[in-house]
Amino acid sequence: MAATAKKFGGHVPAAVARLATSPELLNGFLKLNAIFESTTLPALDREVLIMTVAARNGCHLCVAMHTASLHGLAAAPELVTALRAESALPSPRLEALRGFVHAVMDTTGEVPPEALDAFTGAGYTPRNALEVVLGIGTYTLSTFANRLTGAPLDDVFAAHAWHATAA
Repeated sequence: MAATAKKFGGHVPAAVARLATSPELLNGFLKLNAIFESTTLPALDREVLIMTVAARNGCHLCVAMHTASLHGLAAAPELVTALRAESALPSPRLEALRGFVHAVMDTTGEVPPEALDAFTGAGYTPRNALEVVLGIGTYTLSTFANRLTGAPLDDVFAAHAWHATAA
């Protein structure tokens, strides 16, 4: 909890407090997240993956928090807007990543060769493909737990509020 508070400028998000009702889940998420952050995927690419999973899973809280993270990385406004709208990204490389994340989720990992080829053709590696699986797992855990606990949006993230589009 102390490390989380430090990361958020002394603030512990309400979602983290709710996840802490299962110390095992919170500890698991924090460990997986630290491992994911140590992958060879650049920080911006990790955030694109997280936003793709968060929007796909309808986690209003994760989208708001990671919108703030993208602003902290000085991400292009067009990129942030597209991620939040679940639409094609302005960067072909990052769009290949977003498409691959969807392919992995849609096929539960049994990605067609052409999807993997499109991903590696954009400059990613087979190692990155497995790191995508790690990121999906990490943020599926987080998004599902946040939705299960009804985690509210903290005031600090209110400027980045988001609502899932109707399917």
